[in-house]
Amino acid sequence: MKKLDIYIIKKFLGTFFLSIALLILIVIVFDISEKIDDFIEREAPIRAIIFDYYLNFIPYFANLFSYLFTFIAVVYFTSKMSSHNEITPILISGISFKRFLLPYILTSVFLAALSFYLSNFLIPHTNKALISFEKIYIKNPIINKDRNIHMQINPGTFVYVQSYNTFKKLGYKFALEKTDKTKGLYYKLTSDYIKWDSTSGKWKLKNYFIRTIEGLNEKITRGKQMSIALNLHPSDFLTNIENIKTMNYSQLRKFIKKEKMKGSKNVIEYEVEKHKRIADPFSTIILTLIAVSLSSRKLRGGIGLHLAIGITIAFAFLLFMQVSKVYATCGNLSPFIAVWTPNILFGLISIFLLKVAPK
Repeated sequence: MKKLDIYIIKKFLGTFFLSIALLILIVIVFDISEKIDDFIEREAPIRAIIFDYYLNFIPYFANLFSYLFTFIAVVYFTSKMSSHNEITPILISGISFKRFLLPYILTSVFLAALSFYLSNFLIPHTNKALISFEKIYIKNPIINKDRNIHMQINPGTFVYVQSYNTFKKLGYKFALEKTDKTKGLYYKLTSDYIKWDSTSGKWKLKNYFIRTIEGLNEKITRGKQMSIALNLHPSDFLTNIENIKTMNYSQLRKFIKKEKMKGSKNVIEYEVEKHKRIADPFSTIILTLIAVSLSSRKLRGGIGLHLAIGITIAFAFLLFMQVSKVYATCGNLSPFIAVWTPNILFGLISIFLLKVAPK
């Protein structure tokens, strides 16, 4: 039985990594043809293109749809075994279907663990160099286009900026309010604009007005210019979803906690990314079980029919994931439910298919 386990595991891993490698080669060729003008125009060094961009691009893309390629790989080599009449003798010899599934489950768990490691530890590290390269040689610098920006920088401390200039690090029509549960609003500072001073690490205010309330007493202070230290950095004004791609799981959780306090409008997208990093590896195991159940049955259409059914299910799964994500980001659906619903639904399908699979 150990020989059979090793045989299936080798087939599984060999088909999976070969399909991923072929796809990555094709994607790199198309990516080079698309970005070659940017590389030449911005004089990107060959070494940077290879080691900073494409070497860091491979782990990200390999992991992006790894669960789908796991599914297709299992469908392909298992249906091939079925068409060659390899599965029927195994089951007739007294080996149960559950025992036959063991090497599939072990391999899918290994690939799921590998995907979890890539998503939460390796890829965030490689994405730092990848995104840095893109900012220099491919993409234009990030520009903040938001207006009327509100955020909470500390519990009970709120800031407002009418507009913010990314390049000048300058905010117009600034307001700072401090509130207390018992006293209510007790401090308010306004100014014409606020500018970041990188030397001192403080913000410079121009034409400021401070109103301080202590009980029935009120104090008003005016001035031309002042510096103030705030729990606020110019990067806090940049709405850039790609930043979370450079964070490992623990950093992402801390970041989401901070963004919730600030009242960021992108919290739902951050939550979706957090749950996807755990849900996607589980998808690998679920889709493997579905693939084995489908492709272990010998059909008249052979491998071609198995692949057609398999690809249809794989893309139905992908479509369902995208639709549920839209309901989370644009509707009122919880990010946790949106991300895990496809796994739960297809998990139930896998249980049903395992029960009706030939034994």
